[in-house]
Amino acid sequence: MGARAVLAAGRRLRRRRAEPALTAATHDRRRPGLNHLALHAGSRAQVDTLAAAAPRHGWTLLFADRHPYAGGPDHYAAYLEDADGFEAELVAG
Repeated sequence: MGARAVLAAGRRLRRRRAEPALTAATHDRRRPGLNHLALHAGSRAQVDTLAAAAPRHGWTLLFADRHPYAGGPDHYAAYLEDADGFEAELVAG
């Protein structure tokens, strides 16, 4: 069973793969199940630091043209996606 680390405010979270009988060949965000995981990531500076480090850990910044306000003018966050299509939202607060 493989796992990939997710950085969140200096901590590592592990995401484990489900048993093959319970999964599809590819991730589809519109299927039942987890769409994305939102995490409180500390201050705006901490969100910026994590977003800058994310590509070194296999994550791509989503909505780069609207970052860090992709969620609206009062929502400071980094939206990230890994190679498997899983999304993480790092929220400042």
